[in-house]
Amino acid sequence: MSTILKLALPTLALILTAGMTRAEEFATEKVRIKVDVVASGLEYPWAVEVLPDGAYIVTERPGRLRIIRDGKLSEPITGLPEIAVTGQGGLLDVALSPDFARDRTIFLTAALSYDGGAGTGVIRARLSEDEHSLTEVKTIFRMKKIGTTGRHFGSRIAFGTDGTLYFAIGDRGDMKRGQDFFDHAASIMRVNTDGSVPKDNPFADGTKALPEIFSKGHRNAQGLVFDPATSGMITAEHGAQGGDEINLPKAGLNYGWAQITYGKNYNGRKIGVGVSAPGLEQPAHYWDPSIAPGALVVYDGKMFPEWQDDVFVTSLKFGLISRLDRDASGKFGREERFIDSEFGRLRDIIVAPDGALLVTTDDPEGQILRISRAGDPS
Repeated sequence: MSTILKLALPTLALILTAGMTRAEEFATEKVRIKVDVVASGLEYPWAVEVLPDGAYIVTERPGRLRIIRDGKLSEPITGLPEIAVTGQGGLLDVALSPDFARDRTIFLTAALSYDGGAGTGVIRARLSEDEHSLTEVKTIFRMKKIGTTGRHFGSRIAFGTDGTLYFAIGDRGDMKRGQDFFDHAASIMRVNTDGSVPKDNPFADGTKALPEIFSKGHRNAQGLVFDPATSGMITAEHGAQGGDEINLPKAGLNYGWAQITYGKNYNGRKIGVGVSAPGLEQPAHYWDPSIAPGALVVYDGKMFPEWQDDVFVTSLKFGLISRLDRDASGKFGREERFIDSEFGRLRDIIVAPDGALLVTTDDPEGQILRISRAGDPS
């Protein structure tokens, strides 16, 4: 049982309908939007996914997994392994199997306790038909070198077009781990859904790096998606003081942390050798000052044709959404920012099946926001 179940639980008798909260409207450069609160009473909600029938499954960082259906918040789903709730660590991302409608399988990333510390792990489980419990629970991955800090666990999950599982792990608060290829920290990982190593991984034989590593030098990626237009990976990563990045990771490449960065250490000192070095990849986009990116998504929906293929990134630091234009070649262009601090720190962002955006707020009284087109009766 998760350690968080030993803690006091928020009140469950909540009516969570959008109708209880007046929608707020905002102007953006291309379209006017409205924001409805569709769920509240969540404790640091970290990730949300939409189930086939339109209900939401959501993680709470202190170690709870819940369903939101018909305007009601479920009791915590049982069956989670023990979660290490420490600092930035806890229950993190949730992703549905590409064949969830048939196999009811979900994947979770979390901070797990072992070997005297904590490290990022990946859990595979089956959601029971009554949605009360997880069954067939298995930890399919645990990082080899744990850490004793509560920082930089990552972590987002995405499925490649071939069905392999990609996920991010941060540097665990120790920049020296960023360039150690025999350390899972500061990496994008790629495994099969049973945790085994794909034969075509760039370091599959384990001679030059750990075989699960897909790419290296990522300080703390908390956004990871595949672009619907190109099938290429896109990540959003926390820098230090400045230097938050969007990268386009490719197999076997090194994205620089902590040898190169556009940020500085929190004490004001230079990090590494500067902003570039031979053999190290440049970001596709960076922010200085930093925005503290929570997650990102590529818009691919019918509700906002004006935003098709644009990249949206949430900001924890400023409580805003950053929309980034891209040209025909995929190069990032100008940035628009909206919903500036109106709802507090913003964490996850996904495109719902109807084309609305769903966003979670990073707060002890967290919410799920639905961003739709103003004037839409839904």
